[in-house]
Amino acid sequence: MAFTEEQAAAIQATLNERKEHIRESWIRAMEAKIVRENLSKCYKIEGVNHIQKCKHLANRYTEMLRENKVKGYKHIDI
Repeated sequence: MAFTEEQAAAIQATLNERKEHIRESWIRAMEAKIVRENLSKCYKIEGVNHIQKCKHLANRYTEMLRENKVKGYKHIDI
């Protein structure tokens, strides 16, 4: 079965969309990792005052954990 140029272009566009989606998903996951590392450093530096001084990082990290999950591409094709 041979593909026409239009079918091949559609398949290539789908594959490119999948790659882009997965790449963006990994970038968001790595951003969450960086925030976690900064939060860890803040805890170590601030000591007993970490609850007040690092609250913004903790809130941002928990928000990122909810939103920035690595997801596959299957939901794109449905």
